[in-house]
Amino acid sequence: MTESLNGKGLALVPKSDAKQTMKDYKSDQEVRWCPGCGDYAILAAVQSFMPELGLRRENVVFVSGIGCSSRFPYYLNTYGFHSIHGRAPAIATGLAASRPDLSVWVITGDGDALSIGGNHLIHALRRNVNLNILLFNNRIYGLTKGQYSPTSEVGKITKSTPMGSLDKPFNPISLAIGAEASFVARTIDSDRKHLQSVLREAAAHRGTSLVEIYQNCNIFNDNAFEPLKDPEVRDNITLRLEHGQPIVSAVKAVRRRPDGSLEVVDRDGVDESEIVVHDAHNPDPSVAFALSRLDEPWFAHVPVGVFRSVERPSYDHEMSVQVEAAKSERGAGTLSDLLMSGDTWRIG
Repeated sequence: MTESLNGKGLALVPKSDAKQTMKDYKSDQEVRWCPGCGDYAILAAVQSFMPELGLRRENVVFVSGIGCSSRFPYYLNTYGFHSIHGRAPAIATGLAASRPDLSVWVITGDGDALSIGGNHLIHALRRNVNLNILLFNNRIYGLTKGQYSPTSEVGKITKSTPMGSLDKPFNPISLAIGAEASFVARTIDSDRKHLQSVLREAAAHRGTSLVEIYQNCNIFNDNAFEPLKDPEVRDNITLRLEHGQPIVSAVKAVRRRPDGSLEVVDRDGVDESEIVVHDAHNPDPSVAFALSRLDEPWFAHVPVGVFRSVERPSYDHEMSVQVEAAKSERGAGTLSDLLMSGDTWRIG
C-alpha cells in the first residue's frame, strides 16, 4: 500500500486511523517548570498544534540543548533527544540530513542558542537544513538562576552583572537574517493564536525555520515583555507582519525614508500609499533586516510575525543528490572501503 505523504514528503497518519488530538502528544512525564513560566503556554500551544500536521508521531523528533526550555522533549509523546549545551542544531542537522523522512524540531533558549551555541545556530541557518528551530527568548539565564544572557539589555542588573550589563545584546531576528536564514519569524508565548499560525507556516517551510518566541521568566525576569501583553498599549506598539498587507499597528505605520531605510511614524499623519507593504518572499534580505531593527528602542514599536520566507535549496536535499550521484558513479561502497581508502598503512 502506498503511504500518504505531505508537501514536505513526510509520512501522514493513515486515514483509517483515529484522528490525533492534543492528548496524543502529551507524555506521561510530570511537567516541571516554575509555576507561571511562559514555557507552559508554549508547550500547550505546540501539543495542540502538532495533530494538525497529520504526521506519524514516530516520524517527529524534538531535539533540545540545555536550559529550562530544553525539558521540552520529555513532555511530548514523540521521539526526543536532550542533547548538550548549544549543540542541538548540530545534532539535529545530522538527524535531518540522514533521515529526510523525519520532522525535526529544535528547542533552545537565548543562552543556549546565542552564547555557547552561537556558531552551531548560524551554520544551521546558512546551510538551510530542513528543520524547525524554536528559540525561547526570556532575556535571562533561568536554569542557572538569573545571570544576564546574550539578549539582556544594556544596564541589566543581575547576579553576574551587579553594576549593570555592559554587553550590547544580540537581536536574534537580525542575526538570523544576517546568516541568510530562509524563514525567520517572531511571536509571543501569551498569544496562542498567533504562535500557532507562525508554527503552521514554519512547519510548511522547506529548509531551516527560526521562530523567536518572547517567553516570560516570572522568577528571574518577570514582565520583560509586559508592553506586548498589556491590553492598554499592545495594539499600539505591535507591528503585525502579514505578507501582502501594510505594516501598521493601531496608531503607527512603517514607511520608507528618502535614503531607503525604514521608519515608524504616526499612522494618521501618513498617506496610505507611503506605508510599506510587507513582502515576506522578497529574496533580498535587506528589507527584512531593516524591519528587524525597528524594535530599537525596545518596545516603542515591535514587529511580530514572519519577517522572511523564501525558497532556496535545503542542505539535506543537496546532500542526497550528491550521495546518489556518487553511488551511480562508484557504486554503493562499504564502511570498510571508506576506512581503507586514501592514506592508510599497516603495522607489523
